[in-house]
Amino acid sequence: MSVGAWEPKAAANADTAPAEISRDLLKRYIEAVQSDTPLSERLESGDLEASHLIRLPAQRWLEESAQWDDAQLWDLIRFFTLAEQQLPGWDAGAESAVIPLAKALRRRQAPLNRDQLLWIREHSDNRYLPYGPL
Repeated sequence: MSVGAWEPKAAANADTAPAEISRDLLKRYIEAVQSDTPLSERLESGDLEASHLIRLPAQRWLEESAQWDDAQLWDLIRFFTLAEQQLPGWDAGAESAVIPLAKALRRRQAPLNRDQLLWIREHSDNRYLPYGPL
């Protein structure tokens, strides 16, 4: 008789989540956040189903941030902050994309300013934003 290790399929599937980030989708997110209307009214249902993006590994977001300028990163931070509040299934806690995006700005010597930090606090109840668990 042999004893083997059992690994549930759910854990195996967690590692196969798509790591590819659609830049067209992120552009739509940027456009959506530049309007005063709720995100659910500005985006199509397919765009709203990409909630896995908010929880991608931090390294993946740091790599992706190189493709965007500072203003675009701020818009993405705003989008993901609002998405956690306005869209069901987008809550991410300490895994939020906001954290590595804010880190990318700090690495560029363009950290979030006081007004931006206050905006995040006003629009989020995620205690980990924008710097993650301390």
